[in-house]
Amino acid sequence: MTTTSSGGEAAHPTADREIVISRMIGAPRELVFEAFTRVRHLSRWWGPEGFTTTTRAFEFRVGGVWDFVMHGPDGTDYQEWITWREIVPPERIALLHGESRDDPNAFESVLTFERADERTRIVMRTLFPSKELRDEAVEKYHAIEGGEQTLRNLAAYVADLAGSDTGQDETTPKGAER
Repeated sequence: MTTTSSGGEAAHPTADREIVISRMIGAPRELVFEAFTRVRHLSRWWGPEGFTTTTRAFEFRVGGVWDFVMHGPDGTDYQEWITWREIVPPERIALLHGESRDDPNAFESVLTFERADERTRIVMRTLFPSKELRDEAVEKYHAIEGGEQTLRNLAAYVADLAGSDTGQDETTPKGAER
């Protein structure tokens, strides 16, 4: 049996392993993209509400890494490792994200930055190695809420940089349903 999306086309065979979150941000695409490319920006907005980030190494280039620790509001530290796989300024970033370089449970993310007049729609598509790992991320680590909060933090940060109001920012999560 083929599963279809609401548009009538066949659903992607990896849908049960992915989370898709999007947000309209009231800032130009180049500025939103830049907020992902420089550690001085990332350290100001990355992560869910209440989290802070300490960077150990950062090299934004294909094959480069971002080695960092996220500090939870409860004092828990989370070792994180991102390898940049594709960079197409200012349109797309693909990355592999895990706890370490060789993490077998690492997940892939593709971020797209779509121009919408003077605003930017960012779409964050995350694909996990298995449905079980995706479900664990959703249930145990609150990945959907955390992703929404992270993009909300980004929207507020770039709005401050642009000196403008975020206007009609909206977040649209997909993948919460099972």
